[in-house]
Formats: sequence, C-alpha cells, structure tokens
Amino acid sequence: MKKTTKLMVIGLSLIFALSMVYAQGTSPEKRLKKRIAVFDFDDKTNHAYHWWTGQPVGEGMADMLVTSLVKTGNYQVYERQEIQKIMQEQSMGQTGAVTQESAAQVGKLLGVELAIFGAVTEFGYSEGTVGGALKQKGLGLGVKSTKATVAVDVRFVNTTTGEIITAESVRKEESKKGLSVSTAKIDYENQSAFDESIVGKATRQAVDAVVEFVNNTTPSLPWQAKIIKGDGPIFINVGAVSGVQNNDQFVVYRAGEELVDPDTGLSLGAVETKVGTIKVTNNNVGNGKASQCVAVEGSGFQRNDLVRLQ
Repeated sequence: MKKTTKLMVIGLSLIFALSMVYAQGTSPEKRLKKRIAVFDFDDKTNHAYHWWTGQPVGEGMADMLVTSLVKTGNYQVYERQEIQKIMQEQSMGQTGAVTQESAAQVGKLLGVELAIFGAVTEFGYSEGTVGGALKQKGLGLGVKSTKATVAVDVRFVNTTTGEIITAESVRKEESKKGLSVSTAKIDYENQSAFDESIVGKATRQAVDAVVEFVNNTTPSLPWQAKIIKGDGPIFINVGAVSGVQNNDQFVVYRAGEELVDPDTGLSLGAVETKVGTIKVTNNNVGNGKASQCVAVEGSGFQRNDLVRLQ
C-alpha cells in the first residue's frame, strides 16, 4: 500500500512538473492573444422580434459572438461599452451604421488587430400546415412544420491597413414538426427558452460559423502592442490577460510618415525605425491589462511606439 501511494505521489509530481515546463516553454507566437473589437450588427430584417434581454437582434448576436470568442481562450475581446465610449469621444456613428472606415478607426484607437461588423439579414420563423387544422377560440391549432432561419453578413477589418480581409455570409436553418399554436410574435421569458427554441439553435449555429471564420483569419494577422509610457519605467498596453509572461522580450519600432494609397485612401503602412528591445518584468499591471518592462537594447522609447515579437 505504501509503495503504491509513493508511486502515485511521484507520478503526480512528474505530471505537475511537466505541465509547468510546458506552460513556461510555450512560444509567444502561440500564447499571445489577438485582440478583437466586435461591433453591434445592423438589423436589416425589419421585424419587431427582440431577445429575452430586451435587446434588438443585432445587439444580441454581437453579444453571443463576444461570449463565444472569449470562451475559446484565444482572444482578448472588446465589446459594446468600450467601443461606444471611443465612438462618442470621436463623434462617430451618429448615423448608427458602422462602416469599414469607422470600424478600422475605432479598432486602431482600441489597439486591436481585428474589427468585426456586419448585419443580420434574416431572423424568424415560417410555418406550414402538415395535416388538418382544428379551429378553437380563434387560434389556429394543428400539426405544423415550423422552420427558423437566421442569416448574417460579416466583415473582418484589419485595423492596421483599414482593409476588409474577409467577407462572409452565413445562413442557418432549424425545423421541427408537431402540434403548435400560431402566434403573432416571439416572446421568450429567459435565455434557456431561447437557447432551446429552433431559432435559438439556428442562431447558435450562425455564431459558431463566424467564430470558425475568426479562427481561420487571425493566424495571418501580426500581433502588435504599444508603448504606454517610455520615460523611466517602460509600460506596454498588454499583460497577463493577453498571454504576456514575465521575461518575454519584444522589439520596439517607431512609425514614420504613413503611406496612403492615393487611389483607395487605404493605409499602406509606414516607414519604421527600430528603437530597441524590451523585456517584461511585471505582467500584472492594471490587473493584467498592462506590463512593466526594462530596456534590453536601445533607449528613448516613446508613447505609441509599436511593440512586436520581432
């Protein structure tokens, strides 16, 4: 018995040690989280259906997308409150419509690599009678075939260049047959009821498809951060929340004049100068949203200097 217990302790100790080595040895390329801004989707369905929270459909789908992206553990996601604050400060979005240009501008101010916006183009039910119908007290009662359709168009914007790098259309359907009562509107009392409904299931499928598009798109986007403060202690705007670890080293660049395409007006980047290299000494500044660093090479680091892996 004692021998078995001793072996179990040794085994558990080895597993723990290996897990620690793996966590510490994970390369920054795999560990650092890309940052994403999710804008409320425009609602082009022209219906009065609202979510159980009282939100319009476009807001509800955007919230579901934010939650799903966060649950992957691969992204740092900015949502409505942070985005609206920036838009109000910049006097943007009075029309209520998010554009490629405004998404790129807000995303750049937030410091994210990817901005997502789009529109809900279909959301609702259609019914057809399968068998005979029975009229009772003004309600249409019978065997119904009910189909829910949810469709959304999404655009992914590279905030560095302002370009749309992915444009996708997603359309999902769910159906069921059974005894049903025709109603004029959808009324959900709680999230569970919505999730179990066929329109809820179709919505979930649509959101999952968008998450898959994000997973396929982000690997090609270069990770980037910025210097918050460069004189004295150096601070950068990413920390443990973004996957930064102590002793991580980053290369710092300073952007020169922006090169703008005269035909499209899109940014083609800028002439950059290497300023030096920094190392993280404390990745838990501001509850893990920022890091303190020291200079390894170079000097004269300034606010808004670009921080990259290489």
